[in-house]
Amino acid sequence: MPSTLPDGDPVPNDGALPASALDGLGDRPFGFYVHVPFCVTRCGYCDFNTYTATELRGASREAYADTAIAEIRLARRVLGDADLPVQTVFVGGGTPTLLPADDLGRILDAIDKEFGLAAAAEVTTEANPETVDPGYLARLRQAGFTRMSFGMQSARQHVLAVLDRTHTPGRPQQCVRWAREAGFEHVNLDLIYGAPGESATDWQASLDAVLEAGPDHVSAYALIVEEGTRLAAQVRRGQVAAPDDDAMADRYLATERTLSAHGLHWYEISNWAADEDARCRHNLLYWTGGDWWGIGPGAHSHVGGTRWWNVKHPAAYADRLASGVTPAHAREVLDTADRRFERVMLELRLAEGCPLDLLDDAAVRRAVADGLLVPEAYDAGRAVLTLRGRLLADAVVRDLTP
Repeated sequence: MPSTLPDGDPVPNDGALPASALDGLGDRPFGFYVHVPFCVTRCGYCDFNTYTATELRGASREAYADTAIAEIRLARRVLGDADLPVQTVFVGGGTPTLLPADDLGRILDAIDKEFGLAAAAEVTTEANPETVDPGYLARLRQAGFTRMSFGMQSARQHVLAVLDRTHTPGRPQQCVRWAREAGFEHVNLDLIYGAPGESATDWQASLDAVLEAGPDHVSAYALIVEEGTRLAAQVRRGQVAAPDDDAMADRYLATERTLSAHGLHWYEISNWAADEDARCRHNLLYWTGGDWWGIGPGAHSHVGGTRWWNVKHPAAYADRLASGVTPAHAREVLDTADRRFERVMLELRLAEGCPLDLLDDAAVRRAVADGLLVPEAYDAGRAVLTLRGRLLADAVVRDLTP
C-alpha cells in the first residue's frame, strides 16, 4: 500500500499561505503537477499513492476531472491576483491515461483559464503503454499536450513480470511511433534497472530497444525496494534477491555509455536528453527551486519555501473540495538551512552543478582530489559531479554541505 503521509503543521481551511510564501510570487517559474491516482493493478515495487477499482471506496474516475478542476480554482483563490503564467504542467500517477483524453484536456483547459499557459508551455502526461492508441494520443495532442512519457521499465518479459508490469515488450516502442505520428515532438521512455533476475544482457537489450524506438529523452532509475510493497515482502521472505549495489553501478555505467554514444546526454543524474529543448522543463522547475501546485490526493506542492501535501484517499480529497475546504493535510515552512540543503541536494544532481559558495570549501577540495567533482568546473566556481561522483551522489551531498 502507499506510504504514510508525513506529519506537519495544520493548514487553514481556506488553504491560505503565509506571507513569506507569497513574497516574490511570479518572480520564480510556476507549474502544476496533476496526480491521477488510478491504476488497473498495483505493481509490486510501487508505493505511490495509487488505487485500484476495489480500493476506491466512495470515489470514481468519472468524477475525478471535476474534482481536480475544483482544486485548480482553489489554487487561484489562494494565490490571489499574481500574474502566474504556467510554464509547465505534468500529469502523473498512477495511470493518467485511464482517464478519457477529453478529461485530461478539461483539466488542462481549467489551468489555462484560471492562470494562463505561458507561450510554449511544456505539457506532459505519463502513460501506461497498454492504455493508449493512435486516436487517444491524437486527442491529447489536440487538447494541448506537448510531451509524452511512457513507462517502459524493461524490454524483457521476465523482468516485467518481476515488476508486475502489465504491458508486453515492444508496446512502448510502438507508442513512441504513434506519438510521433500524432505530432508529439518530445517523447520520453522510463526505465528501471536492478530488478531481481535482470542480467547485464537484459539491461543492455532494454537500452538497445530504447535507442531503436528513438525517443529524445530517457529516464533510468535504480529499483528501490520500498517498505510495505509486495516486492519488499518477497525480498524479506527470500523469494527474490535484493538489488545488488555493484550490479546497480554497472547498469548505470552501461546506461551512460550507451546513451551518450547515441546522442543522449545526461543533464540530471537519472535523465538523458538529445538536446536542451528535449529536457523535461517541469522536472527542472523542481530541481532549480521553482514554485508548483500539486493537484490531487497525496500531491505535494511548494510555493516560496512553504511545502504542503494533500490528504491521500481520493474520497477524502473529493469530500473536502466539495465542502469548500482545502484538501491539504499538513504543511511545513522551510527555514534557511533547510532551503540551502535542498538547493545543494537538487542542483548538485544537475550537469550544471551548483555554486561553490553554497558548499564547505575544504570538503569541495577533497571531493575534487578524490575524483568526485570535475576540476575544470571547480576552477570556474561550480561543483559538478564526475561520473564516479554521480554513482556516489548522496554521500557527496552529505560531505559537501556545511
